[in-house]
Amino acid sequence: MSAETADLDEPTRRSPLLWTVLIIGVLVIGTVIASRVGTDYLWFRSVDFQGVFTTRLAAQVGLLVGFGLLMFLVVFFSMVIAYRLRPKVRRANLDSEFLVQMRDVLDQRSRLLMAVPAGVIALLAGLTALGQADTFLAWWHSTEFGEKDAYFGVDASFYVFALPWLQFVVGFVLFAVTAGGIAALCVHFLTGSLNASALRGRGNTSASVPAQRQLSITLGIGILLFGVNIVLDRFALNVTQSTLFTGMGYTDFTTRVPVTTIIAAICAICAIACFVNAWKVRWSVPGASIALLIVSMLLLSSLYPWLIQNFRVTPQEQDMEVPYIANNIAATRYAYDIDDVEIEDYEATTTASAGQLRADADALPAIRLIDPAVVPRTFEQLQQVRGYYTFPETLDVDRYVIDGKATDAVVAVRELDLASVDSGDNWNNRRTVYTHGYGLVAAYGNQREANGEPVFFSGGIPTTGSLEEHEPRIYFGEKSDYYVVVGAPEGSEPVELDTPSGGEGRSESLYTYTGKGGVPVGNFLAKAAFAIRFGDINLMLSDRVNSESRLMHDRVPTQRVQEVAPWLTVDSDPYPSVVDGRIVWIVDAYTTSDSFPNANRVDWTQSISDSRTSADRTLLGQQVNYVRNSVKAVVDAYDGSVKLYEWDENDPILKTWSKVFPGAVTPKSEISDELREHLRYPQDLFKVQREVLGRYHTENANTWFHQTDIWQVPNDPVSGENKKEPPYFLTIRWPKDETPHFANTTVFVPKDRENLSAYMAINSDATSPDYGKKRVLKLSDAKQIAGPGQTYNFISTNPLVAEKLLPFNRDGSSASAIYGNLLTLPLGGGLLYVQPIYTQTKTTGSYPALRFIVVRFGEQIGIGDTLQSALDQVFQGDAGAQTGEGDNPSTIPDLNTEEPGTPSDQTGVERARGLLDEAEALFKGADEALKTGDLADYQAKMKSAEDKIAEAAKALDEG
Repeated sequence: MSAETADLDEPTRRSPLLWTVLIIGVLVIGTVIASRVGTDYLWFRSVDFQGVFTTRLAAQVGLLVGFGLLMFLVVFFSMVIAYRLRPKVRRANLDSEFLVQMRDVLDQRSRLLMAVPAGVIALLAGLTALGQADTFLAWWHSTEFGEKDAYFGVDASFYVFALPWLQFVVGFVLFAVTAGGIAALCVHFLTGSLNASALRGRGNTSASVPAQRQLSITLGIGILLFGVNIVLDRFALNVTQSTLFTGMGYTDFTTRVPVTTIIAAICAICAIACFVNAWKVRWSVPGASIALLIVSMLLLSSLYPWLIQNFRVTPQEQDMEVPYIANNIAATRYAYDIDDVEIEDYEATTTASAGQLRADADALPAIRLIDPAVVPRTFEQLQQVRGYYTFPETLDVDRYVIDGKATDAVVAVRELDLASVDSGDNWNNRRTVYTHGYGLVAAYGNQREANGEPVFFSGGIPTTGSLEEHEPRIYFGEKSDYYVVVGAPEGSEPVELDTPSGGEGRSESLYTYTGKGGVPVGNFLAKAAFAIRFGDINLMLSDRVNSESRLMHDRVPTQRVQEVAPWLTVDSDPYPSVVDGRIVWIVDAYTTSDSFPNANRVDWTQSISDSRTSADRTLLGQQVNYVRNSVKAVVDAYDGSVKLYEWDENDPILKTWSKVFPGAVTPKSEISDELREHLRYPQDLFKVQREVLGRYHTENANTWFHQTDIWQVPNDPVSGENKKEPPYFLTIRWPKDETPHFANTTVFVPKDRENLSAYMAINSDATSPDYGKKRVLKLSDAKQIAGPGQTYNFISTNPLVAEKLLPFNRDGSSASAIYGNLLTLPLGGGLLYVQPIYTQTKTTGSYPALRFIVVRFGEQIGIGDTLQSALDQVFQGDAGAQTGEGDNPSTIPDLNTEEPGTPSDQTGVERARGLLDEAEALFKGADEALKTGDLADYQAKMKSAEDKIAEAAKALDEG
C-alpha cells in the first residue's frame, strides 16, 4: 500500500482549536448563568424570600426538563420508528446520488443524527415551557372564586387558573406531535420508504406501507389534539372580545358554541379515519374527512357566524344582546369591585349666601392648599441643603397625627442624586461614598407661612420637627437605581458621606452602615459572582470591598416588591412614611387577571395614565379584567427589607399564591396600628375603577347599549395637555355625614361635554370601618354645574383674578403666576372649587410661593391672600366658618435653614454663626434681585438679612 493510500485511509483529525473554543464558550456561558442564579439567590435570601426564588426555580427547571424531555422523546422515537420501518432493499437506481449518500451517513450514525436535531428542538421547547412556571404554579394550587360563569356554570377559577395552563399543554403536545411527524417524514424520505412514485401509488408501494401507517397514526393523534383545543376554545369564548365587550355575545353563544362542538366531533371522526387508515391503507377516506374538516371550519367557524351577526343580530342588536350585556355588566362590576358603589342624586345648589358653610366648619381647616406637583422646587430650595440631594417631581400626600389631630401632609424624602455629584465621577465615589439620602421632609397640607412658603413640621439635616425620632438615612429609594457597597470592620475609618456639615468644624460627617440590608460580599466567591454579574472588576480589586461589606442592588422600592412577588402588579405611586421609628416606603400591590369570565378588559396603562402619571412608568399594554388591592407592601428605606401584608383576605388569587409561596405574605392581623394610620386607598386601583365606572355605573343593559349615560374623566385643565385630571387625596365631609374623612376623590363629566356629571369619593382612611366605601353624587341633568375645564377658564379670564395677577402676568414682570391643582369639594350644599395660585420670580434660586387662593361656588368667585378671605368674598362676606389657615399649632424650629436645630442644643456662638451665614446668603440674594430690577424682592431680602444680624447679636449676648 502506498503512502498516499495510507494517508487517505487515516481518519481525519479535527483541529484542537475548535474544541478549545467550544469548551471555553460553554464554560463562559455556564459561569455567567451560575453567577446570575447564585447572586439572585443571595439577594432573595437577604430579604428573606428565598422560598419564592427556590420554588420558582424548581418549577422552571422541572418544566424545562419535563417538557424538553417530552419533546425529545416524541421527536426522537418518531425518527427511530421511521428508521426501523425502512425498506430492507435499497432502490438506489431510483433515487438521486445525494439521497444515497445521506442514507449511508444515516446508516453509520443513525442514533447520533437523530438525537442531535431532537435535542435542539427539545431545548428550544423546554425554554418555551420554562416561561410558563407561574401559570403552572397557579393552576396546581388554584383556589375557587365561588363565582360561576353565566353560560357553562363553571367556577371562575377554571378560566383564571386552569384554562391558560390547559391551552398551553394541549398546544405544546400538538406541536410535539407535529414536529415528530415532520421528523419521521424526513427519515422516511431519506431511507426510501417514501418517494414521489410511492405517494402517487406507482412502483413498489408495499415498501412504503409501514411508513404510511406511522404517518397516519401521527396525523390522527394530531387531529385529535386539535379537537381538544377546539373544545377549550369553546370555553375561551367567555374571555375573548365579542362585538361589544369582552365575553360571550349572542353570536358566540348561539352560533360559535354549537359550532365548536360540531367541529370537535368532526375532528374525532377524522382521527378515527386516520387510525383505520393505519390498518388498511387507503388515503381516500382520511383525505375526504380532512377535506370535510377544512370546509366545515371555513363555513361554520367563519362564514356562518359572520352571516348571523350581520344579517340577524345587527338589524336588531339591542334586543338580541340585552341578556348578554346584563351578564357582562354583572361580571365587570364584580371583577373591578365596583358592585357596591352607592350612587345618590344630588341637587347641588349654585347660589351663595352668608353663613352657608357653617355646617362644614370641621372640613374647612382640612382643605389642602399645598399642591404636591408645584412645590417640589420649593422643597428643593428650602430643604435640599446640597446640590447632590433631590426631591421627586411630584410629592406625596400622607396623614400624620400632630398634637393629637390628624392632618394631611405633603411629604418627600431627600434622596441622593448621583448625577449632581461634583467631586469626580470615580468608582469609589459612585459605589462607596455617595450611598444614601437623608431625612423625610413634611409640610402641613393646609398651612403656609406669611411669605407663602410651606410650614414644615419635619425637615433639615439632622432631621428635626414634630415627628417621632427615627432612622433618617435613605439607602433604598426611587432614585437609587444603581448598586453601592457599604459596611466595614469595626474600628475602620468611615467613608460614606452622611451629612454635609455635621462633622467637626461644620465639615462633612461620614458614616459606616450598620444595618442588615444588602448581600454580604466578604468572601471571594460572592465578590466574583457579583463582579461577573455587573461586569465590574473593581469589586474584586478595591480595598473598600472588605470582609464586612454588603452590596446593595435593586434598591428601588417598587422593583424590590416586584422581584419578591412577580405575581403582583405594583402601584406606580409608592410613598414614604415614618412608621415605628423607621422611614418606610408603602407600596400598594394588586392581584390581576385578564381571564375573568365575561368581565370587560381595559388597558391598565391607559387607565392609570394622567397628567401626573406617565405611561413609561407602568407596564405597557397590560390587559386586565379583574383586580384587587390584595397586598400592602412595605419596604424599609434603611435596610431594604420587604414585608407583604395581606389586605384583601377574600381574594382567591392571593389565596392561591399564598399556597404557592407559604409564608411570603404576612397576615393582615400583624399590621401595626401606626402603619395602618398611613395606609390609604391606592391611586392606580381608583383610576382603573373610575375608568370602568364611567360606563358600568349603570346596571340597565338598555342604557349601557345606548351609551346615553357615559361618564368621562375630564382632562386636567391646569396641565395644558390632553391628559386626564388625576384623583386627589382630600379630607372632605360627605353631604349628611357628621364628620369629615380622608378620601380619594375624582369628578366626571358627560361624554364629550365639559359640565360636571358626577362627584366620586372613596374613604381612604384605613383606620376607619368605612374604609373603601365608594360613593357618588350624581348631579341633576336639569341644572348644569361647571366642570374643571369650564371653571379653570372662568378663573383665568375673570377680571377680579386678572387684576390680582396683573403684576405677574404682564410683559417684563419679574415674577410669574403658577396655577395649582383645581380641587373640588362637596361643601355648602353644592360643589366648591378651590385653586391655589403660586408666584415665582425669574431669578436664579427662585421657587414657587403660595400667594393667592381662588374659590368658586356657582357663579360666584373670590380671590384672596388666604382661603378664609376668598371664601368670605364668595359667601357675601361671611362663609360661616373659619379655615384656621396659617395657624401654627406647635412651636416648630426654623426648618428652612441649611442646618436647622433647636436653640437648646446650640451655644450662643454656634447660633450666631448659623444666623450670620443665613444673613450672608440673603445679602447675596438681594444683590441678585437688584441686578434684575426686582426692588420688592431686594428690599425683602435686605430686611430679612438685617433681622438675622440682629438675632445673631442677641444670641451672642445670651450665649
